[in-house]
Amino acid sequence: MTPEPWRLVIEDGEVALPEALPDWDYQMDVHVRRALRVDLDQVRQQTGLSVNAPLMLSVVWTATGSNLSGPAQHVRLSEAGTRTVEFDLRLRGADLGGLLLLDTALVLAERVNDARPSSPRRAGSVLWSDRSALRLQGDAPQFPMAVIDFARTSFPEDAAWHLQISGGLESATMGALLLLVNEQNTVTATAFQNAGKPRPVDRIVLSAVYADAARVMVEHALTHEEFVEDADFPEGSLGATLLSLFDQLFPGQSITDIRLRHRQSPALFSSDLQAAVKIFEVS
Repeated sequence: MTPEPWRLVIEDGEVALPEALPDWDYQMDVHVRRALRVDLDQVRQQTGLSVNAPLMLSVVWTATGSNLSGPAQHVRLSEAGTRTVEFDLRLRGADLGGLLLLDTALVLAERVNDARPSSPRRAGSVLWSDRSALRLQGDAPQFPMAVIDFARTSFPEDAAWHLQISGGLESATMGALLLLVNEQNTVTATAFQNAGKPRPVDRIVLSAVYADAARVMVEHALTHEEFVEDADFPEGSLGATLLSLFDQLFPGQSITDIRLRHRQSPALFSSDLQAAVKIFEVS
């Protein structure tokens, strides 16, 4: 196997896959490419397979933020000699989030009965694999969003955005949160359109949206009495996401103290939250 590293396809061409995309948001698809040179005869010889054993090279993606995964592309290899396989993947931004894992594997395509006793026999047996990771992080709130006309909804027609939260704390985060942006508010809608390469004004708008979304999420969490430090919410659930948000915004402070401050001094709580999200600290 001679694998080339993954490359990220951008507007101006291709670059080596970075460790992170700091300006990524859920409207931005991820487009990657790589090539692998496979000496099929050598692989079969080293693994004890017959000269005509069918092989398959495949890529599977996993996104920790959305808790979604799936097969991206696979190529069956039945011939002999050396083969160069090129993968060209475009992954929908709406399906991603968190850490994007790209697993490439050379596997046995189907069961074989004429292999050596010590050789792989079952379909799907992994002969070689590698993993690459890309952290997706950005200025836009990290959950699904949609741009709609608020005039066609029950939301105030002049509102710029609305964070919708549904389901209980055990619900999956990706199904519980939805950020709605009013397409009639051109400043906000444009900021999200430019989230991949935001202008200074776009960064200010995105910062305001993030701050407001964080406030809504924190206040939603505080209304649930079962939302406490030692709660054991499932991985990928709304409760787990809210606990992580609290750890990020209020390190070293207890949820009980934050809940009391919210009830007894909402104005001070609002200022504390504003400071925690570092609103308008744009580069």
